[in-house]
Amino acid sequence: MGHLRPDTTDKKDLSIIIPAFNEEKIIYKNLGKTDEALKNILQKHGYTYEIIVVDDGSTDNTYKEALNVSENSVNIKVVNYKKNGGKGKALKYGFKYCNARYVTFIDADLDLHPNQISHFIEYMEENNADVVIGSKRHPLSIINYPTSRKVLSGGYHLLTRLLFHLDLSDTQTGLKLFKNEVLKEILPRILCKKYAFDLELLVNVKTRGWKITEAPIELNWQRANNRLKLQDMWHLGLDTAAIFYRLKIKKHYQDRQYFYHFKLLKDYISVKK
Repeated sequence: MGHLRPDTTDKKDLSIIIPAFNEEKIIYKNLGKTDEALKNILQKHGYTYEIIVVDDGSTDNTYKEALNVSENSVNIKVVNYKKNGGKGKALKYGFKYCNARYVTFIDADLDLHPNQISHFIEYMEENNADVVIGSKRHPLSIINYPTSRKVLSGGYHLLTRLLFHLDLSDTQTGLKLFKNEVLKEILPRILCKKYAFDLELLVNVKTRGWKITEAPIELNWQRANNRLKLQDMWHLGLDTAAIFYRLKIKKHYQDRQYFYHFKLLKDYISVKK
């Protein structure tokens, strides 16, 4: 179980943010599974955690179903807003409620089971990383999802490597783990709310000098239907182009003076420790 040390303050060891949009059919069962899995891999070792469910303006009973689960668990918070804003907005909104040293994102459908979080913590500690991202292309990953999604994922990966020169094999996998201070710095700079949030987040992480490491995952496709539509692909392309413009032309992410002094402070604190 890695080197995560229980905190003696009111601050949690781990916050899990789960964005949810129109998930009334699965949220009750999957939220219960997530809470139970975390009790088994974290709480029994004395580590504290919180689950923050963000209802992203659902038009069904997602919020009500999530609240029903939270009534039986002190570890679950449920928050919402009225208008659907996309995964990025939901994750930024959920981070406002986080009170933990580590923060992880995981999707409500549980294509990626939450018992993998413990391995991500181990990867973070062993590699002295600031961010750990799941990768479908890691040689140890076990992947079961539609061929059509594999083709789309591969094509988008090639496009982002060409545009951004990210030395990452996968930017889109839903399971990611961050040190809290990384998100505090990065999230205010993120403008994409729905389609290319993951890419913009990781472009910022790399630009700002934080260390990323990739971890293997086990992915089991849960949905009967593919929710990615042609118009979604169009909007994803537009958001990707906007990130390129902000990075390469506008220099939106490169506040060099701030970045330089922040790194000096970070290195100084590291030496003192």
